[in-house]
Amino acid sequence: MDFTSPLWYICYLAVLIGMSGYGFHRLTILYLYTKHKNDIPQPKEEFKELPLITVQLPVFNEMHVVDRLLDSVAAMDYPKEKLQIQIIDDSTDETTAICAEGAARLRAMGFDAEMIHRDDRTGYKAGALENATQFAKGDFLFILDADFVPKPDVLQKTIHYFTDEKVGLIQTRWGHLNRTYNVLTRVQAMFLDGHLELEQTARNRSGRFFTFNGTAGMWRKSCIEDAGGWEHDTLTEDMDLSYRAQLKGWRFVFLNNVETPAELPVDMDGFKSQQHRWTKGSIQVCKKVLPAIWRSDVSLAIKLEATAHLTSNFAYLALICLCFLIYPNQHSKIDLGPVGYYLINGTIFFFTTVSICAFYLTSQKALRPDAWWKEIPYLPLLMALGIGMAVNNAKAVLEAIFNHQTAFVRTPKYGIDQKPRTDWKKSSYKAMKTLTPVVELLFGIFFLYVVGEAAMKKNWTSTFLLLPFPVGFFYTSLSSLAMMIPTRVVSGLANGASPSSTPHS
Repeated sequence: MDFTSPLWYICYLAVLIGMSGYGFHRLTILYLYTKHKNDIPQPKEEFKELPLITVQLPVFNEMHVVDRLLDSVAAMDYPKEKLQIQIIDDSTDETTAICAEGAARLRAMGFDAEMIHRDDRTGYKAGALENATQFAKGDFLFILDADFVPKPDVLQKTIHYFTDEKVGLIQTRWGHLNRTYNVLTRVQAMFLDGHLELEQTARNRSGRFFTFNGTAGMWRKSCIEDAGGWEHDTLTEDMDLSYRAQLKGWRFVFLNNVETPAELPVDMDGFKSQQHRWTKGSIQVCKKVLPAIWRSDVSLAIKLEATAHLTSNFAYLALICLCFLIYPNQHSKIDLGPVGYYLINGTIFFFTTVSICAFYLTSQKALRPDAWWKEIPYLPLLMALGIGMAVNNAKAVLEAIFNHQTAFVRTPKYGIDQKPRTDWKKSSYKAMKTLTPVVELLFGIFFLYVVGEAAMKKNWTSTFLLLPFPVGFFYTSLSSLAMMIPTRVVSGLANGASPSSTPHS
């Protein structure tokens, strides 16, 4: 194959320019955040009499965390007579019994609490919420996933924004219960902080569309009804409902100063499962609502930002294309001269790499002003992990494009906070196994060869810039493959036993 053809370089350059566009969008978010960071929203007034709130707790096979959730809900600072608690359970294991006991415990404490159990998962989480909302007594619905631990004052800090009758949703910022548990949780926290602190704040305060994050937020029930209710034709029902409601004219409020902590996935398979669902769902929503956004009467700037937001995960397809174009580019004979080389590659490097560093460091500086610099060593791994997730997330994008239907796969959670623990590895909750780690491993081996070749040619710039590729693919693949080894086999080997001597269950 003739890798010296200029066509390879043209394709390589086109993909990088496309990816740079999303880097430019990231810088736009930074600009909007900086411009509006002091425009802190305030409630129009305060309720003279607190309204009734229905707390909705959608649960599916969450036996490790559901009691923690119920204890934190019971500790919320809000009059018991103004609270209704719905434990919305679709579980197929002992979680159902734990939920029933929990509901009884809450009732004994004086709460209006009930468990709503379904024998099927029609519509998954959206279907469960749709079913439960018809029994909700409150005009406001506070939704919490099972792995969240709300702070006692969260309802008092959010409810009064609904004195403005045009407000349909209040979203709080996620915190992280187990941020420093391992390297993966540290990097995940940085990813989420960038989205929650910068993107959500910038979009909301600049008047652009922003979305409910699926949990840790409160809806006005009439807003949900006006927008058409919960629909379950996408895997991200929260994003879907958010756009439909805002297109109806409802206003949302994001409170980045109100934190609701949650547990991050501690294993690679759980993280991949979560990312696959979010990525696929966002593309499904893109296909569903983007035409309506462009038909609406909102400004062009808002339409363009919504388009960039909804199409951002197409960057994973571009990244996969880039993976196949890097090697031919390394062998390209095109001579741009030193000026052309540094002008083109320097500009692309700025928008694809410098923009990422600036984006995530800004979020850390905003949230952790006294310790943000401690996250700098994790930036290279953050970029490597973003590359390593390309196979998993590109697969999700393609499934959404070609309407390949898959189930709503929950992310396993184990009740882990900051304390070191390994007992979670024995849990029956596991993410779905796929062949993705094998493909990632092959990519890792290929890029190890590409980096090695560049180093042997003393092309140190390429060596440095390409190093995150093998690191990222090896990290995502080997972390998943390691989880496929049964814990009992590892224990047996550690004790000097052979795999064949390990008893079978």
